Amino acid sequence: MSPIRYKQLDVFAARHGGGNPLGVVIDAEGWSDERMQRFAHWTNLVETTFLMPARAEGADYRARIFTPTKEIPFAGHPTIGSAHAALDAGLVTPDAAGIIWQECGAGVLPIRVEKDGKARELFVQSPKARIVGDASCAGETLSAVLYGVKLGALAPACVEGGRRWWVAEFADEAALRGWRPDHAAIRALALATDTLGLCVFARSAEGLAVRAFPAGVGIVEDPASGAANGLIAAYVAARDTSGTLAKGYVVSQGREVGHDARIIIRIDGEAVWVGGCTNTIVDGHVDWTDA
Repeated sequence: MSPIRYKQLDVFAARHGGGNPLGVVIDAEGWSDERMQRFAHWTNLVETTFLMPARAEGADYRARIFTPTKEIPFAGHPTIGSAHAALDAGLVTPDAAGIIWQECGAGVLPIRVEKDGKARELFVQSPKARIVGDASCAGETLSAVLYGVKLGALAPACVEGGRRWWVAEFADEAALRGWRPDHAAIRALALATDTLGLCVFARSAEGLAVRAFPAGVGIVEDPASGAANGLIAAYVAARDTSGTLAKGYVVSQGREVGHDARIIIRIDGEAVWVGGCTNTIVDGHVDWTDA
């Protein structure tokens, strides 16, 4: 039996160790659902992905995404990291437009490849998002989370696109970075509204500072959230069409939990592209059986 290749990556990293970790099993064809879930539970990473031949027409390969407890259809940093691993493993070559096509639970997604080597940047076109509710939909649960916070120009909203989050703008970057949220209140909000939780952001010199609290899936704070930042970008594009952020910006995320992620957002009409750099930290093989 051929060795099963495995990589551990640092996605959206401004420096090594600054991004969001991801495990990728390259040769997962033939793995059962139970085997993938057990391995993802063992890695204990936010997500682990498994690459295999595509089933959908037009896709170059297929990626399945697992948290330690369940499979999910889409998330940003696993999508970008899986593309990085597939390119490095020789599973795929960009087409003439510099695009590769990755199949996942959310469909077949285009991923744009720019630059080469360690400077390479990958951008995924986020699933189309829409605003599905305002603060009145959450009632007192959202008010309890944001009690005492001075909010920014854009009113809080619930945004859906592949996943569903509450988003809220803080008036000040320093207040955002120093905020000590009530995590139990965020979890109550997530459960009451069937969302992942709350993303908060503030305007900064480069673009946005972002913090994400996916309490609905048991995570206290996410250091680098591709899907969440895609929803924030769609929210900004819909509510602030002529502002300085309307065409795109750079996100800083994760410093409050010891990381330093750098996520690049590009807004092209209704299309939102989320991307950045990925580093391979561990490159080896998996010895994993069902016995």
